[in-house]
Order: sequence, then structure tokens, then C-alpha cells
Amino acid sequence: MKRLLDQNISWKLVNRIKDLFPGSDHVRLLGIEKEDDLLVWEYAKTHGFLIVTQDIDFF
Repeated sequence: MKRLLDQNISWKLVNRIKDLFPGSDHVRLLGIEKEDDLLVWEYAKTHGFLIVTQDIDFF
């Protein structure tokens, strides 16, 4: 399953994980890094992502 990296994880990691998780992306690269957690969650759900975050209070 492709991963969606949250803003608290470096966007540079996307290229490092693409071989293991094709289609992975980062909220910064998608232009949604400033959006609230609910919008990020809805985007991930709609587009088939698993969210990777270090945010203990995400959503």
C-alpha cells in the first residue's frame, strides 16, 4: 500500500521508499501540508494512502 507522509516527516524520504511502496507521496509535494488533519485523512482515504505521521494527536 502506498504511503502518505505527513508534514512532520521529511519529504525527502519519498524517493527512498518508492521502491518498497510505489505511489507514495508527501503532503508538501501535494500542496496540502498546511491543511488540517481531517482534510489530509480524507485525501488519503480517497486516494488509497496509508498515513505515516509522528503527530500523536493526528485527527
